[in-house]
Amino acid sequence: MNNDASKLTNPGRREFLRQGTLLAGGLMAAPLLSHANYFSGADGVIKIAMVGCGGRGTGAATQALLSKQNVKLVAMADAFRDNLDACYKQLTSDDIAESTNGRGNLKGKVDVPEENKFTGFDAYKHAIALADVVILATPPGFRPIHFEEAVKQGKHIFMEKPVATDPAGIQRVLAAAAIAKEKKLNVVVGLQRHYQNSYRELYKRKDMIGDITSAQAWWNNDGVWVRPRKYNQTEMEYQMRNWYYFNWLCGDHINEQHIHNIDVINWFKGGYPVKAQGMGGRQVRKGKDHGEIFDHHYVEFTYADGSILNSQCRHIPGTMSRVDELLIGTKGKIHAGDANIIDHKGKVLYQFDKTKEENAYQTEHDELFAAIAKGEYKFADAENGAKSTMTSILGRMATYSGQIIEWDKAINCGLDLHPKEYAWDALPPLVPDADGHYPIAVPGVTKYF
Repeated sequence: MNNDASKLTNPGRREFLRQGTLLAGGLMAAPLLSHANYFSGADGVIKIAMVGCGGRGTGAATQALLSKQNVKLVAMADAFRDNLDACYKQLTSDDIAESTNGRGNLKGKVDVPEENKFTGFDAYKHAIALADVVILATPPGFRPIHFEEAVKQGKHIFMEKPVATDPAGIQRVLAAAAIAKEKKLNVVVGLQRHYQNSYRELYKRKDMIGDITSAQAWWNNDGVWVRPRKYNQTEMEYQMRNWYYFNWLCGDHINEQHIHNIDVINWFKGGYPVKAQGMGGRQVRKGKDHGEIFDHHYVEFTYADGSILNSQCRHIPGTMSRVDELLIGTKGKIHAGDANIIDHKGKVLYQFDKTKEENAYQTEHDELFAAIAKGEYKFADAENGAKSTMTSILGRMATYSGQIIEWDKAINCGLDLHPKEYAWDALPPLVPDADGHYPIAVPGVTKYF
């Protein structure tokens, strides 16, 4: 099988990795920024470019423009022109201009002339060149190459989670993250729990539960959209439009969504698992339009100190819905969803006042743009973003194979899911059989090492 479920030895993919190494060398050659050159806009305007104009990109751009700084959106890029046009229409509509929670009017903050609207696979390069800050919100499979380019061009960055879909992508992000630190580029990753008041307050008090011995994490809900195949679409366009169901683009829902909960446990533990084993499959969501991903995963992650995270995510309508985290320590428990800390006898040791909760999606942009406006180097989220993404990928490899997967072997295995060519008429790495079904991982048969 030519997918995540098999050993990949395609020479085109090795070439892709080789090119990534060369690009990293190019990044190292770029000049470092000084504090005097944190942004170049006239009258202190911070210029923003957005790469990826779907729902999350539109949301992120809105939040960036609602920050209290002197910001302006000057460039947009997306693979598809209809996505870009829909986003631009929303950002400039009267409805969004009037719904800013007292933060002001968006009109005047969107200044994207036709020549600054870019489409296609190379669109990101042109948009990035025009800005001081870049929002990266395409399907996550493209995040490593977009992040590399933004770092190469010396831009501050907000990038959505997850930051890759395979170990090769993780290595590229980690290499670029190190260079971003050298250049003192602020990088925020959209793991917004780190910017949420209740989680920050719980983290400050995590010692109240003693040593963390185990944890549980959930992302269980009905699932997401399906975009049916249209007449005359190439296979590349179909997969790009229906990106959630293909691992080179999404990484499966354990990576695209459940990363939030997994990341919380890594954060509170102060580290990342050393191995994982688990189970999963396609029980309900198994049609031709569901690509290759599973509809449920259950993973046992083991940390270096022997503590265990039991992680579950499911996309099955009519089942229990829960998105939450629980940490258990020698002295008590942290219930993240309830925002409290309780001892083992049931006594509440701390309760966060939920009236003090704010929109974490907005906070991450407020804090990023405030630091940029002040010329401060304050945020370096990319390394953690990469390692929490790798944790999710580790879990996927465990459920797909049914084997115990060790962190060190997985992150260094070179697995690269991406096509050897980005073009509308090029074949993606995974194609359907004569009946329209895609190859699926089979635990006990799928191997990585």
